[in-house]
Amino acid sequence: MALPRDVLDARRRIAEPYLRGHGIEIGALHAPTELPRGALVRYVDFRTVEELRAQYPKMEGERLVAVDVIDDGETLTSFADHSIDFLIANHMLEHCENPLGTLRTHLRKVKSGGWLFYALPDRRLGFDSERPITPFEHLVDDDRDGGAGTRFGHYVEWAKCVRGISDDEAAAQHAKETLARRYSIHYHVWDSAAWFDTLARARPYLGGTFEVRHFEFTGTEIVCVLRRE
Repeated sequence: MALPRDVLDARRRIAEPYLRGHGIEIGALHAPTELPRGALVRYVDFRTVEELRAQYPKMEGERLVAVDVIDDGETLTSFADHSIDFLIANHMLEHCENPLGTLRTHLRKVKSGGWLFYALPDRRLGFDSERPITPFEHLVDDDRDGGAGTRFGHYVEWAKCVRGISDDEAAAQHAKETLARRYSIHYHVWDSAAWFDTLARARPYLGGTFEVRHFEFTGTEIVCVLRRE
């Protein structure tokens, strides 16, 4: 489960010019982002380390970072608005039922001139390769109702395209069981071009509150750095 060294090195290289001061990283698990000298970080997760080990048995033997703050990374109610210099969330946004709402919250938590650092999987390179790219209009619908209206459909799509269950009835049953456990799937998927387009359209949708200062497909994942206006 350990991330390849080149993935960690790319994240460190991209973070170096931007991340300063006091920030947070959401869901770092066993792969915290290596920060520039002097940057200080607190680790946020929605479970304790012990609970995370139970949730992710494949990480047995991996060293998980100590969780400093137990909180929902989509709402961050433990943090005052405009209170942090930077926020890191790697491989999180695809797990959010409402990515636009999450992005809005993250922008609100960082100070003016602060930074958001995100890494996302590219659909073409992993188990999402058979899934359709999430259109921006779908994200707007999810922002209206928090993702409730499309939730079950995402689980059906996961059953068919990721688990390979072709029968409609069997896929629906698998979706019901997976949803009942609230198993954290990739609700939304993008490739690098689609994610760049999503950010371009999200900027006016969210009131022009950010600019994209770095965008890169590293060959392994998509990494972007946003500056809060």
